[in-house]
Amino acid sequence: MNRLLGLIEALGAVVLGLIEFTGELAIFAVSGVLYIFRPPYYPRLIGRAFMEIGYFSLPVVALTALFTGMVLALQSYTGFSRFGAESAIASVVVLSVTRELGPVLAGLMVAGRAGAAMAAELGTMRVTDQIDALSTLSTQPMGYLVAPRLLAATIALPLLVVLADILGVMGGFLVATRKLGFSSGAYLVSTFTNLQAQDVVSGLIKAAVFGFVIALMGCFNGYRSKGGAEGVGTATTSAVVSASILILALDYILTQILFVK
Repeated sequence: MNRLLGLIEALGAVVLGLIEFTGELAIFAVSGVLYIFRPPYYPRLIGRAFMEIGYFSLPVVALTALFTGMVLALQSYTGFSRFGAESAIASVVVLSVTRELGPVLAGLMVAGRAGAAMAAELGTMRVTDQIDALSTLSTQPMGYLVAPRLLAATIALPLLVVLADILGVMGGFLVATRKLGFSSGAYLVSTFTNLQAQDVVSGLIKAAVFGFVIALMGCFNGYRSKGGAEGVGTATTSAVVSASILILALDYILTQILFVK
């Protein structure tokens, strides 16, 4: 009986902790969004965050998208050739990249690079009392540290996904035409025939949401960091893991909303 009561108590503590965490995250997110539209504005900080999140993530996103498109073309050919459906490879590559693989893989890569960096930077500022110092200087930390990163990530990730879409499709094109013997003209015609504006737009919508989530989890975990260097490391790990899980969960939800009638 005591063991059962202990199990119920532990389960209740987990549920209450999850509810408390969700509430804190929601309040943090709403506060960060409000400060995006509330003066004073910090264009220099927004530009710096945009460079860190977008520009410096270009190499890893570009390489990931290129090789993903190449592998996708090879795997599609291996499977479709069994059923004589090789002509569908171009449409599978372009739809998979623009709808799913482009935004999801770009989001995961940026979460691992920029999300971790944001959590480490804010976590270091928290444990060294720099965030408290901002408050004493009449500077609102949410508006100075969090809002610029939220805005920059929401704008930067869709731009990265545009590049990822182009390179992913190009990777599939190169493999199909150079290795698998497809006609360049026929492959391009099939690609553009099957591609619709909704496919690209839906991927960009996902990218904007993923960018916001990456910045939110990076800032949230770093802002709440405590316990010195060990706490900063924990916050960095939590930022990457939580952002990655949310990206995959939100990908399903957004796909359900955008494509399932």
